[in-house]
Amino acid sequence: MKGKLILEDGIIFYGEMLIDNEAIGEVVFNTGMTGYQEILTDPSYCGQIVTLTYPMIGNYGVADLFQQSRKSFVRGFIISELCEEPSNWQLENTLQSYLIKNNIQCIYGVDTRAITRRIRSHGTMKGVIAPVDTSDEQVAQYFAQPAVTGEVMEVTTPEVYRIESDGPHVVVMDFGIKNNILHSLSKLGCSLTVVPADMGVQKILALKPDGIFLSNGPGDPKDVSCAVETIKGLIGKKPIFGICLGHQLLALALGADTYKLKFGHRGSNQPVKNLLTGRVHITSQNHGYAVEEASLSGIDVFITHRAVNDNTVEGIRHNRLPIFSVQYHPEASPGPDDSTYLFDEFMVLLKKGV
Repeated sequence: MKGKLILEDGIIFYGEMLIDNEAIGEVVFNTGMTGYQEILTDPSYCGQIVTLTYPMIGNYGVADLFQQSRKSFVRGFIISELCEEPSNWQLENTLQSYLIKNNIQCIYGVDTRAITRRIRSHGTMKGVIAPVDTSDEQVAQYFAQPAVTGEVMEVTTPEVYRIESDGPHVVVMDFGIKNNILHSLSKLGCSLTVVPADMGVQKILALKPDGIFLSNGPGDPKDVSCAVETIKGLIGKKPIFGICLGHQLLALALGADTYKLKFGHRGSNQPVKNLLTGRVHITSQNHGYAVEEASLSGIDVFITHRAVNDNTVEGIRHNRLPIFSVQYHPEASPGPDDSTYLFDEFMVLLKKGV
């Protein structure tokens, strides 16, 4: 089926559509060479249309092993070449079948390099995937739809659940957590209680945690004001570790500010410098917002990590309290083990307490 991608600035890209429906959302790009199923099922992409810059996608199929959440929350997928005959000893199905089964709109056979260059030049913008014969009037109606908000409450767990172990008890605030993060915490021996994003301070403390983990998630951190207030109430009570959106929410709770990046950081090949050691680590990232460095002035924290490409803040640590966070995903292991030490550092804090 012939289709088209229309960006908010009016440019149109033509290709083939997998299913007969439209997709509307913020168009972003990911520079990773692998991990397309992890991208599809990462809740941090909720409400977005994802462009993959690597040219051939689907060549190793899909398998339940690689799922990162209960379902996919992406609005659409943009691919240059869709592989229909994958080969992999772990594959259970083709990517094409997965997309159709889960009703995920995909346009392929398009120039993803040109789309990426457009976003890099003009910034992230809204886009529409629709059949090629969709009228200009209908496209205008799609663009007139209000921007997506409330993504965190869409992806968070609807109820509290436990992952038992014999180690320290960690309450995980789920803003859209990936399964690999839960696996990483479990591998440390942590006993986990995963709670919805809007759970309040007293209910969390009533669970008697040894520490608090703030997860990744989608959207603008300033839209999750209830979580910011909760984190404010937890500061100084227990050790806290935040990743990605959790990092931004922690910064807001401490009194800092955040801002939207021009086109974000998304990919498994993002270099980050550890300012404490001088080492550069290869990291996996997926975020469109960052902590405003100037707003950290006067707050009792220091910067621990910086993005090599644009010098943005990638990690902070409190000067007195057992609190730290990073903007990237250490559990994704693109290094492959460059950043796993962060989980070990969290375990040390859990054992020491406040």
